[in-house]
Amino acid sequence: MKLQLIALLPLAGFLVNGLVGRRLGRAFVSLVGCGLPILSFALAVASFRELSAGGAPLVEIAYTWAAFGGQPFEIAFQFDRLSAVMTLIVTGIGSLIHVYSTGYMKDDPGYARYFAYLNLFLFFMLLLVLGKSLLVLFTGWEGVGLASYLLIGFWFEDADKARAGKKAFITNRVGDAGFLLGMFLLYEAVGTLDMQAINAAFASASPPAVSASLVGLLLFIGACGKSAQIPLHVWLPDAMAGPTPVSALIHAATMVTAGVYMTARLSPIYMLAPEASQAIAAVGAATAFFAATIAIAQTDIKKVLAYSTISQLGFMFVAIGVGAYGVAIFHLYTHAFFKACLFLGAGSVIHAMSGEQDVRKMGGLARRIPVTFATFAIATAAIAGIPPLAGFFSKDEILWFALSSAHGGSAVLFAVASLTALLTAFYMFRLLWLTFFGAPRMSKETAHHVHESPASMTGVLVLLAVGSAVGGFVSIPHYLEPMFALPPVKEGLDSLEKPVVYLSVAIALIGLAGAWHVFGDLRRAESMRTRFAAIYSVLAAKYYVDELYDTLLARPLTWISKHVFLDFGDRALLDGTLDGMARLARRTAGVLARVQTGQLQLYLLLALAGIVGALWWMSHV
Repeated sequence: MKLQLIALLPLAGFLVNGLVGRRLGRAFVSLVGCGLPILSFALAVASFRELSAGGAPLVEIAYTWAAFGGQPFEIAFQFDRLSAVMTLIVTGIGSLIHVYSTGYMKDDPGYARYFAYLNLFLFFMLLLVLGKSLLVLFTGWEGVGLASYLLIGFWFEDADKARAGKKAFITNRVGDAGFLLGMFLLYEAVGTLDMQAINAAFASASPPAVSASLVGLLLFIGACGKSAQIPLHVWLPDAMAGPTPVSALIHAATMVTAGVYMTARLSPIYMLAPEASQAIAAVGAATAFFAATIAIAQTDIKKVLAYSTISQLGFMFVAIGVGAYGVAIFHLYTHAFFKACLFLGAGSVIHAMSGEQDVRKMGGLARRIPVTFATFAIATAAIAGIPPLAGFFSKDEILWFALSSAHGGSAVLFAVASLTALLTAFYMFRLLWLTFFGAPRMSKETAHHVHESPASMTGVLVLLAVGSAVGGFVSIPHYLEPMFALPPVKEGLDSLEKPVVYLSVAIALIGLAGAWHVFGDLRRAESMRTRFAAIYSVLAAKYYVDELYDTLLARPLTWISKHVFLDFGDRALLDGTLDGMARLARRTAGVLARVQTGQLQLYLLLALAGIVGALWWMSHV
C-alpha cells in the first residue's frame, strides 16, 4: 500500500484543493498542497530504505483493470533502483517547488486552482515512474501532458498563454502516436505490456520476432515529444508562459525527463538495436548543439533556461545512445538540482523586478538580492561543469563515454558534445553577467522596488544550491550498475580518461572567461552583435523553425480545414445533401398538397381515373 500512497497523496491534494480549497482559504490550500507531496517524499524515503535493506524490488498490485485471452492488465507499481531515484527526485524536488510556490503565487486569485493542478501533475508523474507496465506508464505519460496543458495555460485569460498550452499539448500528441505504435508492436510480439517481462524477453537468448530497431525508434518518437528533442522541441520554450515554478517543475523534476527515463527503463530493447541507438545519439547531439546556439542570443531569462534544458536533455540522450544508461540518469539527477535552482532563481529575479524578464533591462542585482545571486551563481557554475559541483561529474561522464563507448562512441559525438559544453558555459555565464553584474539598466521605478524574495522562496533556493554543489558526489551510475552495466571502453582509449577530465574542466573555464570578456563590457558585446548581425538574427529567431512549421504545416492544414473540410465537406457536401433532401421533401409535399383540396368533385374524378386505369391494366395483362 505504501507505493500506492506515494502516488495517491498528491491526487488527494488535487481533489481537496480543487473542490473546496478556494472556500477554505490560502493557509489550508498551502497545508494540503505542500503537505501531501512532502508526505509522499517521506514515504519514498521509507521505501528506499526498505529497498536498500532487502535488495529485491518492491511490487504492489492495486487491481486488475481488464483481462483478454487470459492475459491480465494490472494496475501495478514497482519500486526498484531506477524508480527509486526517479521517485525521490520527483517527490523531493517537486515538494520544494510546491513550498516555493507559496511565496511566488501568494497574491494570485487562482491560488487554490494552481495548487490543485500542481498536485495533479505530481500524481501523474509518479504514475509514470512507479508504473510496472507500459499501461500504467502511458497513463501517467498522458496525464502529465494534460496537467502541463493546464499549468502552461494557467493564465488562460491571456490568449498567448492559452496558445502556448495548446501548442505543448498538440506537439506531444504527435510524439505519442509513435509511442502508441511501439506499444502495439511490443504487445503483439511479447504478449504483455509488463516492462519486466518485455525486458526479460529482449535480454533472453531467443528475443521476440520483431525489429528491435523499429520498436526502439517508435518509442523514441514519443521520447522526442516529451523530452523536447528535434524536431518536436518547439513546445518547450513556449511553455515558459506558465508561472515560473511550473517551468521549474516541468524542466527539472518531471515531464521533460520522462523520455530519458522511458528509454533507460527499456534498455534491453536498445541493446539489440544499434541502429536505433545511433539515431538516438545523433539526435541528442544535434539537439544539444542546436539549442545551445539559440540560447546564446535569447534575452528572456526564462527562454535562455528553456533552451538550456533542451540542450541538457540532448546530452542525456547522447549517453542513452552510446549505452551509458546509468550516466544518463546521473545527469538527469544532477540536472534536477541545478535546473530547479536556476528556474526558481529566475523566478526570484522576476519577483524582484516586478515581472520583468528581459535581461537587457537588468544588471547590478548581485548586491540587491544577494541570496538569489549566490544560489544562481552556484547553479550556473554547476551546469557549466565547474568542479567539484554536481554538473561537472555527470557531464564529464557523458563526454567520456561519447568518445570511448564500444556501443557507438565516436570522435564526432565527442567533438559535438564538447563544443556544446563550451557553449553551455558561455551562455550561462552570459546570463549571470547580464542579470547580476554591471550597471543597473532597469527603470528608476523598477530599481526602487527591487527586493529579496521571502524566506519561503530563498530557503528553497539555498537547499537546491546545496544539492547543485554536492549532488555529484552521489555515484548514481554505481548505484544503478546492477540494472545498467556501464558500456565497455574501446580498446586503446583507457589512457584518455584523465585527459578528457582535464579537457572538461578547461572547457568550462574557457566558457567562463569568454563570457566575462564579451559581457564584462557591454560595448564589446554590442560591437560583436553588430559585426555578426546576420548570425545573431538567425539565432535570436531560433533558426525560424516556428515560422517554417507555420508555413509548411499550420497554414496548409488551416487552408485544407477551412476550404476542403468546412466549405466543401461540411457546408457543400453534408449540409448541401441534407438541405437538398429537405427541399425535395418540401416540393413533393407541395405537389401532393394540391391533391388534398377538400373538393368532392376532384376526389370522384381521381377515383374514376384510378378505376379506369386499373381496368386498362387488367385488360392488358
